[in-house]
Amino acid sequence: MIRIRDLVQRYSSDTEIGPVSIDLPAGGIVALIGPNGAGKSTLLTMMGRLLSPDEGTVEIDGLDVHRAPSKQVARIVSILRQENHFVTRLTVRQLVGFGRYPHSGGRLTQLDEDKITEAIDFLGLTELEQRFIDELSGGQRQRAYVAMVLAQDTEFVLLDEPLNNLDMKHAVQMMKHLRRAAEELGRTIVIVLHDINFAGHYADHICAMKDGAVVEFGTPEEIMTDEVLTRVFDTPVRVVEGPSGPLAVYY
Repeated sequence: MIRIRDLVQRYSSDTEIGPVSIDLPAGGIVALIGPNGAGKSTLLTMMGRLLSPDEGTVEIDGLDVHRAPSKQVARIVSILRQENHFVTRLTVRQLVGFGRYPHSGGRLTQLDEDKITEAIDFLGLTELEQRFIDELSGGQRQRAYVAMVLAQDTEFVLLDEPLNNLDMKHAVQMMKHLRRAAEELGRTIVIVLHDINFAGHYADHICAMKDGAVVEFGTPEEIMTDEVLTRVFDTPVRVVEGPSGPLAVYY
């Protein structure tokens, strides 16, 4: 479980995130949704210890992530930010190998190599593992970064808008990979999404944010309603029954 209590991040006298208090269950996919500026990425970044809160605590699997040693935190939670820029030219396998650093300290063992191979295979990158990252398409590159996070072999995985810059085909493929990771690898995945329909179709729980606060939390069936989505996004939304579940239509 991810337990967040009274979490606050202040940017100025009139702009802040929180206070946020919520429990995110272990297992499955939790989607963070909401309009631009709602605080989704900031909350995720504080969960992943990449940003220190001004107040409050984050406990993941009972560990206070802002007080525990970095190496201990890195063995239970991994995070992928929106901006991923590696100056050094790396192959896919070298990039994914960075995910093993908390375990190997840079000296890869056979176990590390096995975990790297498993992550590469799981994301369908086997034939590309010796290709350089800058030679890949956007969708292939994004899969490589997610493989790096999975190779870290943590129970909790935090992903900040991994569908950015992906076309519909590759966005669907990515969500299917993440769904498999949750179900087959037993990972708890917290993901920031802009597309409410992806959240409704693939997530187990949806956390809706607005103006720096959590305003709704529940199952897709509870969140995917006209009233809730219209209130969260400040625009008329109608939820209709699609071929594989509810669909939000903006009008």
